[in-house]
Amino acid sequence: MKSKKVNSLSLFVYDTLEEMGKASARHVAETLNQIINDKGNARLILATGTSQFYFLEQLQKEVLPWDKITVFHLDEYVGIADNHPASFRKYLKTRILDHVKPKKVFYLNGDAHSIHNEIKRYSNALSKHPINLACIGIGENGHLAFNDPGVANFNDSQLVKSVFLDQKCRQQQYNEGWFDTLEAVPKEALTLTIKAIMNVEQISCIAPETRKAKAVQDALEGVISEACPASVLRRHSNAFLFLDLAAAARLKDL
Repeated sequence: MKSKKVNSLSLFVYDTLEEMGKASARHVAETLNQIINDKGNARLILATGTSQFYFLEQLQKEVLPWDKITVFHLDEYVGIADNHPASFRKYLKTRILDHVKPKKVFYLNGDAHSIHNEIKRYSNALSKHPINLACIGIGENGHLAFNDPGVANFNDSQLVKSVFLDQKCRQQQYNEGWFDTLEAVPKEALTLTIKAIMNVEQISCIAPETRKAKAVQDALEGVISEACPASVLRRHSNAFLFLDLAAAARLKDL
């Protein structure tokens, strides 16, 4: 394992995807247990996508008082039901939440009758108490949640918003196998904003595999800019980024 600081961000690079997944799950579990010991409960954000598979599998093996943890998630497609194969609500239920049974789960309903009211409801839930920890990833286009280049705003006034997905983002969703055709990938989604993510007390981010290497390089070695939304993680005072060697392959100074 190699580690270094990139501005305020703590970077850890592991030889394999498996080592990265275990280390990130252990870090998250230790953090949550400490928060619960100190405060009696914890508020957690979880991400989705194929890059999170091994992390979530390992997190289930950690000893955690899930009955003291309230869970939120990062984003959801507009217009698809929670039983759709690509629904992030379905993903979280089947991959972890139905198994660990948290105290409470706030789902972002992309198929709500009123998207305006859903944004308001979810924003109110997020802002009621501080979010202690966010477990997130980095998209192939450098996005955080569905804050793609072009819609990401480091000074956003909102916590949740509706966005249009760029072509690279939609291509990634298709390539990962969530949709039968590229045309079937929704063009609109609900997402927590950069502001909402940066407001979280601690961030744990994983970005494995070769396909993330260019985005990781841009995020860590490029200018901190909305052109690569993930670069803003370098400004967070308590953020941790876990990579495998494949994702770190393009980094020049490691």
